Amino acid sequence: MTVIGFHNSHEQIHPADLLTAVHHAEEVGFTAAMCSDHLEPWNPRQGQSGFAWSWLGAALATTSLPFGVVNAPGQRYHPVIVAQAIATLGAMFPGRFWAALGSGEAMNEHVTGHVWPNKDIRDARLRECIDVIRALLAGEEVSHDGLVVVDRARIWTLPEQQPALIAPAVTARTAARHADWADGLVTINQPHDVLREVIGAYRDAGGQGTLTIQVHVSWDPDEDRALDVAFVQWRSNVFPPPLCWDLDTTTAFDLASAHVRPDDVRSAVRISSDLAQHAQWIAEYVDLGFDQVYLHHVGKEQRPFLDAFGEHVLPQLGVTRPAPAVATRPLRPEQEPQPALLK
Repeated sequence: MTVIGFHNSHEQIHPADLLTAVHHAEEVGFTAAMCSDHLEPWNPRQGQSGFAWSWLGAALATTSLPFGVVNAPGQRYHPVIVAQAIATLGAMFPGRFWAALGSGEAMNEHVTGHVWPNKDIRDARLRECIDVIRALLAGEEVSHDGLVVVDRARIWTLPEQQPALIAPAVTARTAARHADWADGLVTINQPHDVLREVIGAYRDAGGQGTLTIQVHVSWDPDEDRALDVAFVQWRSNVFPPPLCWDLDTTTAFDLASAHVRPDDVRSAVRISSDLAQHAQWIAEYVDLGFDQVYLHHVGKEQRPFLDAFGEHVLPQLGVTRPAPAVATRPLRPEQEPQPALLK
């Protein structure tokens, strides 16, 4: 039994249309949802950037689905604000909200005017943010002076159970580095050998909780059309780290993708007109050990994809609802707070 969720791409689709799409996703059999949190789209053809947290309140209130969001605390978002947002959604919709907290991408974070740090510093900053957020969600008053600064912060409206905080990772190194704080792991579709390395590194480092994968797909009854949709919308997303972390504008991504060929996009997107092929690909991710598979159709038109997958793909996969999204690593007095976290 596997959770099959619907990924909502704020970079590509107007938030009102995206809300309609996620309603339909629930109607056709998807059992969970997640969304991006972008200030910039990846290229001008995507052309949107709805505010994820406003949209999440509407989506949670008008469906019964659990939702997750991928967020980067530390630069564009202060960790106290992230903690307050997580706490409010967790209090209003118990067990139905999780947040994947990563080190971010320059394209979204440079707007503060601060220097974009190197990866090691970003990861260290993220860890400080995690400790601050965990302490705030546990009801602590927090002050912190480090790569982020917090002065006597407290969250007054708290959920009964802390929502799960998930580690996003595309490399084995990042998965291992964040295994000790995370309630689960989320990654994206990559070659199977790379995914095995990411999972292995996370588990070997003590990583707990669910394994989640976001899979970029492009489906159309016409194979050429499926490829064209992927090329038009997603050719700016074929670059591996660190390039995808460090390019800082939509224009830069578009320029970098000028020489990408249509078939090159197949490295990042599962492209096929054959629904049985899509079902097989999803089953392979389940066989690798993923508990939750979130499908992101990279086209702007979502309804035909949802209808086709709801009728022909989901019934083949034994779809089930996820367990409540609550923390497995709550703040423990014997380990936290660290000296920099002061009541």
